[in-house]
Amino acid sequence: MTTGEVSAQTPVLVGVGVATRREDDWNKALEPLDLMLEAVQAAGADCGAPTLLAEVGTVAVPRGRWRYRNPAGEIARAIGATKATTIVSSVGVLQQTLIADACAAIAAGTVDGALVTGADAGYRLLRARLAGARAGERDQDDEPDVRLEPKAELRHPAEVAAGLNMPVGLYAILDSARRAAAGVSLAAHRNRLATRYARFATIAAANPDSWASQPLDAAAIRNDGPRNPMQAFPYTRALCSTWNVDQAAALLFCSAERAVALGIDRSRWIFPVASAEANHMVAVAARADLVRSPGADATARAVLTASDMAASDIDLIELYSCFPVAVDAFADALDLPPDRDLTVTGSMAFAGGPYNNYFFQATARAVQLLRAGAGRTALLSCVSGILTKQAFASWSADPPTVPFTRLDVTAEVAQRSAERSVVENYSGTGTIAGCTVLHGRDQVPRAVALIDTADGARALVVSDAAEVAAAMEAEEWVGRRVRTEAGRLAA
Repeated sequence: MTTGEVSAQTPVLVGVGVATRREDDWNKALEPLDLMLEAVQAAGADCGAPTLLAEVGTVAVPRGRWRYRNPAGEIARAIGATKATTIVSSVGVLQQTLIADACAAIAAGTVDGALVTGADAGYRLLRARLAGARAGERDQDDEPDVRLEPKAELRHPAEVAAGLNMPVGLYAILDSARRAAAGVSLAAHRNRLATRYARFATIAAANPDSWASQPLDAAAIRNDGPRNPMQAFPYTRALCSTWNVDQAAALLFCSAERAVALGIDRSRWIFPVASAEANHMVAVAARADLVRSPGADATARAVLTASDMAASDIDLIELYSCFPVAVDAFADALDLPPDRDLTVTGSMAFAGGPYNNYFFQATARAVQLLRAGAGRTALLSCVSGILTKQAFASWSADPPTVPFTRLDVTAEVAQRSAERSVVENYSGTGTIAGCTVLHGRDQVPRAVALIDTADGARALVVSDAAEVAAAMEAEEWVGRRVRTEAGRLAA
């Protein structure tokens, strides 16, 4: 059976809902589950047939900074989808996986409708902490039907031992390797990032669901200060994901046949064309190549081939922007020109980066723009971990010429991903492969270097000496030969 020029089981994204709240009084703020429910109801209203919510066969939620065990079940009960399979994914599972699962199930005829939603309320947590309180959540402790977990740890123990507890330091190390390989000076590199993010801030200011509404100039982004502290050189706060936000998004899918039966206006239909994922996991310290991302390269190639498109054919692009090096990795994979806009939201730094949920915000924004006529095609990239897993998804306002395609290039990426053994408490000589300086409130800056040892292994070494940290932020240390003693840079 066909529905016009579209087959009956073609998956269609028919409803998007976004919830953004900013309550300085944390007592008035919504907890994450209520943010999700607000976005879900908005998605039902957006499609024009809210009864679809009660019909969905799956409800999927990625884990955020909350303690619920099965928010998908709570949502399913709230919308009357009592027969829906409930799915919760842990951190380390690509957000695109949930979208692709929903689309694949509809294409296979397993379900006629699917809901994907997520939320975080980091601003609520922050405001409560500043008030000397703790923002609680209601009890929600039943189990989902399906729980998705990553197959390995995101960090190597040596990374944790070196003080790289937050992703920013590891991303900055990757960035330093790319900077050195390109032969760009530290100052020129910082200027380039600041100029790019100033453009992102301008785009965010035009996004009605953005967390930040005021543009910033390049100098305000580049230069560290009390309101824009350095996090991990060269990343100031303005170059990092803003995760203390209260934001949610919901995506409502159904088959083309069901959309017709419900009378959903064709102008609301946006088609998923292809999805490509790479789930091979290698900790940063063990990656032989710190410059290119084999997963970004492979997923870009796969999704464009499956979509029968070139990158230059894509109207709207959203590259995952937790930190600048992720944007560069995906831009390189697509071989994009330097003047191309790389975000439709304004990036995680300015539009807001809710923990483990931003990709849904970006997808919703792309759908809004496609419906508004800002383009006919969209391409979005996704990351999980420390640029550990990668994905791309392509979308079209027009019926695709091929059925929805889901590709997993994990095996290919595993073959292309050379690894190094990582040793701890290393003493000896080595060459710096990547480095950064970690900054923290009321903490001494710590220089951290990932080195190639004399016998071909890797080691993370640190220094708390002020002169080392200052030098590492003034001169290129990648490629420098150093001596270490028990995991510390020797004088």
